[in-house]
Amino acid sequence: MKVEVAYALPDNQLIIALQVDELCTVEQAILQSGVLQKFPRIDLSKDKVGVFSEVCSLKKQLQENDRVEIYRRLSIDPMEARRQRAVKQKQ
Repeated sequence: MKVEVAYALPDNQLIIALQVDELCTVEQAILQSGVLQKFPRIDLSKDKVGVFSEVCSLKKQLQENDRVEIYRRLSIDPMEARRQRAVKQKQ
């Protein structure tokens, strides 16, 4: 069956189309895609993954035409970023 594995950086997006077995999991698709070799900073024990913007486990079984997404960790907490912007606006 056909699936895609997607990973995006601020300036670069990679979508890899794959042909996988019918019982393929999210983790198996990621490993088969080779994305971990291209982006060694990805750590599946820490980074969240999902299918079509829904966070899921690495053990989730995929369906035809699913898009597996690997999410990057935030560089700054959104609440902290909001506080910093508010402080700058007051100045």
